[in-house]
Amino acid sequence: MFGKRGPDNDVRAPKPASFAPEATARAPDSRPVVSSPPIAPTRASPPPPTAIETRRSETYYQVKATIFGALIEAIDLAQLAKLDGESAREEIRDIVNEIIAIKNIVMSIAEQEELLDDICNDVLGYGPLEPLLSRDDISDIMVNGAGTVYIEVAGRIQRTGIRFRDNQQLLNICQRIVSQVGRRVDESSPICDARLADGSRVNAIVPPLAIDGPALTIRKFKKDKLTLDQLVKFGAITPEGAQILQIIGRVRCNVLISGGTGSGKTTLLNCLTNYIDDEERIITCEDAAELQLQQPHVVRLETRPPNIEGEGQVTMRDLVRNCLRMRPERIIVGEVRGPEAFDLLQAMNTGHDGSMGTLHANNPREALSRCESMITMGGFALPSRTIREMICASIDVVIQAARLRDGSRRITHITEVMGMEGDTIITQDIFVYDLLGEDSNGHIVGRHRATGIGRPRFWERARYFGEEQRLAAALDAAEVVANS
Repeated sequence: MFGKRGPDNDVRAPKPASFAPEATARAPDSRPVVSSPPIAPTRASPPPPTAIETRRSETYYQVKATIFGALIEAIDLAQLAKLDGESAREEIRDIVNEIIAIKNIVMSIAEQEELLDDICNDVLGYGPLEPLLSRDDISDIMVNGAGTVYIEVAGRIQRTGIRFRDNQQLLNICQRIVSQVGRRVDESSPICDARLADGSRVNAIVPPLAIDGPALTIRKFKKDKLTLDQLVKFGAITPEGAQILQIIGRVRCNVLISGGTGSGKTTLLNCLTNYIDDEERIITCEDAAELQLQQPHVVRLETRPPNIEGEGQVTMRDLVRNCLRMRPERIIVGEVRGPEAFDLLQAMNTGHDGSMGTLHANNPREALSRCESMITMGGFALPSRTIREMICASIDVVIQAARLRDGSRRITHITEVMGMEGDTIITQDIFVYDLLGEDSNGHIVGRHRATGIGRPRFWERARYFGEEQRLAAALDAAEVVANS
């Protein structure tokens, strides 16, 4: 076992301070762990999921702070950083066991194992978040200050018994997460978007903007990426609707995916990109890289916030404009939220067919209106009609995703952009979801149906790619199901 074993810091040397469970001589605010070299988080030996709902006593946290302080004195963090995750856990385990034995802290074996896992997570990973990150059934983790943690499971938000030692520990974990992607969050830069190693999206906002302590929100990615077939299984779309979506992705339609927060826009975008040919060159632009494309020829770009001097910012618009010089065949924008909408429409309309993006809107018509609003707010002095003509010439299909009040997610519209009639953009629905009510368990009851459109506007595009027969069969089957 390694460690700092000099006479001044040997864990066996007598200490004047008491290490009884109720002692709080060493405050956990010293935080030597944060200043240590970054250590890759480990997922080995996570606590069982049932531990998530257990509320621990103040005595537990006092004992943990005491042992944690002694551990930091006894261990060499620079050497620990050189080990792999499992070896580092074993070293920490050995030293913690020594501390518990020498200081006569009375604990059961189960309590000791739980404490060991907690301390290992604090040193090597993301502290109390580790058991939540190890669960694949959780889609969102919401930390509202040190004492309140919520999770979303199966579309339902529920509170957990997990808490942080204090707001400083939570801030340290926020800083550890964002520093791994070269970003920072503190009083001078209190808002940050980042990502975890697996692509999970992270947002942190800290005091003075967050009044009750740091707020951390993590949108977790499933280890097994969803496919359209799985969306069919979950009832988000029918097999016929999924077939139409496959054809839309295959025949290089320009697609805008619209929906509210947590409606599954990014998941659906990932599903559609599965049907892009491997020979195509794809460039993605995102605020925090989270798209998981499987094609071999993909270039991933990510925005950059300004540095401490307020310089060096790279915006989404900068990335989209730069894409045009990189010989793309498809440009995919993770989320359109500003003047980059103009550059994306320009790209769609100048030979980059099959480009895709997502934005926040409640229905397809609102999605088109938001595009117009974002271009206007970007300072472009263009007449409204000109902007709408550009939208009509660029966007072929709007796909609407929704998160219903029972927590389920549905694809509610597949809508074509037809053109202009006067100053109004004309759209037509190919596929819609009708709400019929709810059952005795409070689950939404509805059905997907085709609207009877025999030849969508992208029919000729489907013929060019040899997909018109498959498209006709999917539309006919969807209409038969709707009429049955």
